[in-house]
Amino acid sequence: MSQEASLGSAGKSAANTASQHAERLPDGTAGGQQPSRAGAGVRHRRPSLGGGLPAQQRELGAQGRQTVRRLLEAGLAEFDENGFQAARVEDIVRRAKTSHGTFYLYFANKDDLFRTLLRDALHDMAIITDDFPVVTSNEAGRAALRRWVRAFTETYAVHGPVIRILSQAEIVGEKVYADGLQLLFRISEAIAQGMTAASDPNASQSAPSSGGHAELTALACLMMLERVNYLASAEVRLPMDEMNDRIADIIYAAFRSS
Repeated sequence: MSQEASLGSAGKSAANTASQHAERLPDGTAGGQQPSRAGAGVRHRRPSLGGGLPAQQRELGAQGRQTVRRLLEAGLAEFDENGFQAARVEDIVRRAKTSHGTFYLYFANKDDLFRTLLRDALHDMAIITDDFPVVTSNEAGRAALRRWVRAFTETYAVHGPVIRILSQAEIVGEKVYADGLQLLFRISEAIAQGMTAASDPNASQSAPSSGGHAELTALACLMMLERVNYLASAEVRLPMDEMNDRIADIIYAAFRSS
């Protein structure tokens, strides 16, 4: 996630994707569809539903959570269309069809709303990190890797506006930017571990081809995956199904001898 000079106008697609995912959640919560984790039989309530700093001082009922959801969806759409700096509380409440007074019952300011959206993005990306498979040197391993790349892309699409803003230290501040970097390195570590775990350390001919630098190889592959998704979330037209398969093949080849 590199620094960018500005967001510009990214359009409506990522916000619409987020809304569509949210509507499919059985508990009516906001945010994207949570990737399925093996053994997880219950979908947990979205971290964002507690609202921002003012809302966290009290217990929210169903109506309060619904209001939080509307404000979050409106904020996500504003950030997507206008960027973080140009988005205004006035525009968020107009889109959410509520008032300034109601907004400040749940969020301290625009930054607080963004950090609340960020909790969902970090939550879902943490699940993706934990779900990285052990990639074996066969077609089953390739298929598992392709599924993970597709799940990463689906999660990124839901949180695209937030992740794009997160990549800009000059906008979000060093603390929030550091959280994004920490997540980046966690995902890269999971990739390195998953790609090398099935290798036989006694068989040098079939060992990963990363030259003993699996972590750097994983980071390079992740940066490629993230940049493609960044462009797609900013409405650059890409054949994502094909791109996902190609990226998975590149990651696989980077860690396996020919």
